[in-house]
Amino acid sequence: MKQIFNLFDLKQKVDYKTEVLSGLIVAIALVPEAIAFAMIAGFSPLTGLYAAFVLGLVTAILGGRPGMISGATGAVAVIFLGLINELRLANPDITSESILQYVFAMVIFAGVIQIIVGVLRLGKFIRLVPHPVMFGFVNGLAIIIFMAQFPNFYEKGTSEFLGSTQFLTMLGFVLLTMVIIWGLPKITKAVPSSLVAILVVAGIVIGFNIDTTTVADTLNAGESIKGGFPPITIPNIGFTWENIKLIMPYAFIMAGVGLIESLLSLNLIDEITETRGRSNRECIAQGAGNIASGFLSGMGGCAMLGQSLINISAGARARLSGIVAAVVLLIFIMFGSSLIEMLPMAALVGLMFMVAIGTFEWASLKTFKKMPKIDVIVMVLVTLITVFTHNLAIAVIIGVILSALAYSWENAKRIRARKHVDENGVKHYEIYGPLFFGSTAGFAEKFDVLNDPAEIIIDFKESRIADMSAIEAVNVLTHRYAKQGKKVHLRHLSKDCINLLNNAEAIIDVNIMEDPNYKVVIDRI
Repeated sequence: MKQIFNLFDLKQKVDYKTEVLSGLIVAIALVPEAIAFAMIAGFSPLTGLYAAFVLGLVTAILGGRPGMISGATGAVAVIFLGLINELRLANPDITSESILQYVFAMVIFAGVIQIIVGVLRLGKFIRLVPHPVMFGFVNGLAIIIFMAQFPNFYEKGTSEFLGSTQFLTMLGFVLLTMVIIWGLPKITKAVPSSLVAILVVAGIVIGFNIDTTTVADTLNAGESIKGGFPPITIPNIGFTWENIKLIMPYAFIMAGVGLIESLLSLNLIDEITETRGRSNRECIAQGAGNIASGFLSGMGGCAMLGQSLINISAGARARLSGIVAAVVLLIFIMFGSSLIEMLPMAALVGLMFMVAIGTFEWASLKTFKKMPKIDVIVMVLVTLITVFTHNLAIAVIIGVILSALAYSWENAKRIRARKHVDENGVKHYEIYGPLFFGSTAGFAEKFDVLNDPAEIIIDFKESRIADMSAIEAVNVLTHRYAKQGKKVHLRHLSKDCINLLNNAEAIIDVNIMEDPNYKVVIDRI
């Protein structure tokens, strides 16, 4: 019973009114997003909506970050395009229904991979993402959210703006929505300003029968968001080795993209709420959600930072808001589709504009002259890659690699050696800075093997041997001295360095000495 009590965080105080209203706002905002992401991959709107319901419900209950919202996302939808293109190249006559079967199977496999990542407790590696990369990720995502609203100002299916009257009407309602969301909290916080803005704009549009774009206008001819409970689907693809080889690469990509986006969103919400989420638990929840989504006719997905920020900014902090959002979304699908289709897109666009403005790390612009140049370059590069490729995972991975290389380069330049000869004629090399793969060349240059006396002490009191490259550097150096008939002592090695050297003895000669079993004297004093 105690485990169940802790699983659902039942000890957490819940503001039920805030949680329910926040969940209602999120459910409304999820509709156009889920439809749009489903259409990116060429699926029916219900495929995206079912994913938003199933994934949202499972992660709200089991996830590691109360208040975070998951559903169908653009980053995941783009991955499906690669699988679809490969399927069509292999079989030009393949039907859309058959393609969906492969997609559902891929989503299930991706979910299994995500659960394995969580069980192996690999989610903690998200801590290795540097702050400039986080800034770039968040800023890029904010720009994507902002730019994604522009097509709502175009004539459907074109890149031409709406007529002047419709355009001004749309723009006016967008600005009204934004003003309400910005201004209402300054008067009262009794009701979420986002919900009030949507209801006010919808009331004006519907009450006065104003001609403006609605949710129904974003659907293709003959499509609707009306449906029943998600039907159970057992992917019918024939689980042959060929099909598994086809699906698995995309499943791994989906799992990676989904976890990176979800865990980065978790970290950001942690900062906003000044609480701590559980990354490994979130990995397992994302995996369980995607498996359930694949078996319930959904396209899968991951955490949605935009919707999560809507939820958090409305005051939600518990699991109830995510559960309400998922359940209300299902109610919309089953019973309220006609009402949702009447909602003006201007209200939802205004809401997403405010989310984009709130998401962007404006403080990062003030750090340009204060941060190291490499950090600024990484931040800007991650932002640009995110904006132009819409691939958040690739942007983050490139940012982490660049940051790691920059860090390695800076540390490689810090290797130093202070030299002196004592009264006994022994030459001392006092090493400063880390000895690792990046600093081995600089380390080797510090020694004068030919002109040094017969006995050498290399003191690692202010340094440490960090990796195999460092061990090899010490090995090469001691062999150079051995050829000249000179004795080398390694002094002040830390315990972990000594263990590292001992473990390497089976691979390389790390010690030099008269003893036939060892070739280096390691002085522990």
